[in-house]
Amino acid sequence: FEYLSFGWNGQIMDDGRPTPADPDGMAVVAKRGNTIALVRNHELSAGEGNQCFVEGGMYNSAEYGGTTNLLFDFVKGEFIESYTSLGGTIRNCAGGRTPWESWVSCEETYHVWGEREDGFNHGYVFDVPAFGVSNGVPIKAAGRFAHEAVAIDPNTGVMYETEDAGTSALYKYVQPGAGHQDWRAGREQGELLRDGGELYAMIVDGLPRKDMSVGYEPGVTFPVTWELVGDPEAVRGRTFDSAPNAANFSRGEGCWEDDGKIYFVSTNGGAAGLGQVWMYDPGAETVSLLYESADASVVNGPDNIAVSPRGGIILCEDGSSNPKRLIGLSHTGDIFTFAENRIVLNTGDIDVIDAVYPGTKANCSVAAVDDYRSREWAGATFYGDWLFANVMSPGVTFAIRGPWQRGVL
Repeated sequence: FEYLSFGWNGQIMDDGRPTPADPDGMAVVAKRGNTIALVRNHELSAGEGNQCFVEGGMYNSAEYGGTTNLLFDFVKGEFIESYTSLGGTIRNCAGGRTPWESWVSCEETYHVWGEREDGFNHGYVFDVPAFGVSNGVPIKAAGRFAHEAVAIDPNTGVMYETEDAGTSALYKYVQPGAGHQDWRAGREQGELLRDGGELYAMIVDGLPRKDMSVGYEPGVTFPVTWELVGDPEAVRGRTFDSAPNAANFSRGEGCWEDDGKIYFVSTNGGAAGLGQVWMYDPGAETVSLLYESADASVVNGPDNIAVSPRGGIILCEDGSSNPKRLIGLSHTGDIFTFAENRIVLNTGDIDVIDAVYPGTKANCSVAAVDDYRSREWAGATFYGDWLFANVMSPGVTFAIRGPWQRGVL
């Protein structure tokens, strides 16, 4: 295996702005020739790090969260461009790639409707094109809550959403025209996620408020149905509360679509509170437990998730373990550590980074000497022989190449 780094916090991008801090969720969302486009979230609140500001893609100029786009030549193994693509949002944690070559970025925040003095409400999702800039317009019908990640079924156009809260649902957003095999009919080229659809929450086993965070044996499967959410924009209270029968997945986080199946994580679910990995099958209308951690030394708080082109699952760890890990998981439950975060910056290291990526030292918030091994991995995403992943602090993106075909991943 070999890797290269790029997109350090403070590095000047091609649009002249410093790379924002706290890179989180990310995915490869499109390809043009030998170039692939990645869209990367930045989990920032007002006054935190470098503001994501972009002409034409700003929602609320008082906030600092947003996205940046990275272009990568996968043949030469080089990052070739980076720029801001969405700004003015809060704590863009994760999101998900779409079948129409974009990234749905999620705000991981919730507040009482109308309580902000600036008149803005937050807790929405935004669609960001692979090779362009977002329009900065939220998809309000997809719900307002502490969004974490989304995954879109390419067969139906339906979007599934997780919620990072102690009591949370798995939601599905049926955009106008979605829900059937010919849902693409009538879509215009370049059209993004449609607003004005309907939001539903999963009901498990016909039992109101079934607690899925308790311990289960891997392989257990439950039949599911869906309940229409009565107050998706949370005008009268939490969105979760307006779906009174919804099953409870404690802290829903990573979410990924592969081969029509939806994989998602409950970060502190399970008997030990160390995390669960679930799979929803839209065709069978069932949800199954793939993995539940019983040992913090093996898995401690899985967060972002991705499925490799070969079917292996990778988990980004965000528990109390130190160092934080990228963890591999097979469909048969075999699990192993793939990589550890061992970033320790010593005196002079920032000078070295700045020599390669000018502007980093002047614009970053990285200390000259610090130990970052406890900081989480995020945004794992595969393309061919490459795995891309972020470490949120000090803020950097890695491109990792290796003989994936020889193993689970």
